[in-house]
Amino acid sequence: MINRVVLIGRLTKDVELRYTQSGVAVGSFNLAVQRPFKNADGERESDFINAVIWRKAAENFANFTGKGALVAIEGRLQTRNYENNAGQRVYVTEVAVDNFSLLESKSESEHRRQQNGSSNSQQRKQQQSTANPFSSNNGDIDISDSDLPF
Repeated sequence: MINRVVLIGRLTKDVELRYTQSGVAVGSFNLAVQRPFKNADGERESDFINAVIWRKAAENFANFTGKGALVAIEGRLQTRNYENNAGQRVYVTEVAVDNFSLLESKSESEHRRQQNGSSNSQQRKQQQSTANPFSSNNGDIDISDSDLPF
């Protein structure tokens, strides 16, 4: 049997690093992976894939990456389930990461984030000059960075 997954993508937010009761590190993250083809509008769509990494690798991954970092991961696809507080069975499919590679330096990643931040602020200024069609009173919509997939 073969169960191997190799993905290259960008972290949608910082790795969520936690520790089990026995002190084992576990990191959870979401990876945005572009599809290799364009949709009918000529744009590339992305898949958002959940992943989990364990032990020292989880600590290293969390310490050396951040939101928007370009990474490669290798692992296996796994499914698990649990019962939530409402008593419903919840099924989770995720990549259990065995290996990872950082595909850009931290300075490249930070430089790209700063460029995106400045272009985002310029876009916001332009958008503020027009009425917002999604707001009930044509005011601003409050969206934080954590709501965005990148």
